[in-house]
Amino acid sequence: MTSLKSKYIKISSPAPHVLLLELNRQPVNAFSTEFWKEYGCTFDALSKHPDDIRAVVLSSALPTVFTAGIDFQGLMKLGSSDATDPARRAFLIRDDILDIQHAVAAPERCPIPVIAAVHGIVVGLGIDIISVCDVRYAASDAKFSIKEVGMGLAADAGTLAYLLKITGNHSLARELAYTARTFSSDEAEKLGLVSRVVQGGRDVVVAAALQLAKDIASKSPVAVTGTKHLLLHARDHSVAENLQYTATWNSVALQATDLQQSVKAGMAKSKEPLKFLSLRPKL
Repeated sequence: MTSLKSKYIKISSPAPHVLLLELNRQPVNAFSTEFWKEYGCTFDALSKHPDDIRAVVLSSALPTVFTAGIDFQGLMKLGSSDATDPARRAFLIRDDILDIQHAVAAPERCPIPVIAAVHGIVVGLGIDIISVCDVRYAASDAKFSIKEVGMGLAADAGTLAYLLKITGNHSLARELAYTARTFSSDEAEKLGLVSRVVQGGRDVVVAAALQLAKDIASKSPVAVTGTKHLLLHARDHSVAENLQYTATWNSVALQATDLQQSVKAGMAKSKEPLKFLSLRPKL
């Protein structure tokens, strides 16, 4: 289905209109500079890819770990240069941090819904990565940690920016961020970091995420991508601003044939899957 290629990410299409991305850097999916750059570029490429992709599942190809976070060697090299002036070194370090943030945020820029299916170890940068995704499922064997404070720094690639937007339980979120303690999938669900815990390990959580992806992919791509865009707008704007923006957005989107197809199928009580046009039909 797709011509995307990646060194550290296995890419496959297990169902029509669904893409499965599996992190695959032995032995623990530690993110080197090359890895996180490739991760960001892969999702950015999806944003304008000609294939009719309507849902993405992000998982790990490794049996016992989603990711151990940032590669320590890369972390030690952060902002390394010959500059001795603190201000100039700070500019270089800031640029590196912004580059990592931009790569990690790529699933949010992607108009296609991204479902994270995690198992095993999910620490440090792993929390940053899944916080950006639209939906998060966890296997019951998943173990999480906002590890950064235990390493002598504040999390800076997305966790602190997203977490209090994700959850209303600020007390638990702050406790986990301040202590770096490990927490279970059940506690992640209590926090609101994940919406579902699936009993088992990698295979079962990926299967559950793929089933959700197939359900999403069966819906109008105009409606789904529009919904993702409007939800992100709502998060960062007032209710009044979002309502006005939604009215403008839907004044265009409602002219798609998808609406007519869906209404007719509903009135006829048809159970046949609808065949919607690709979001980017070939001209």
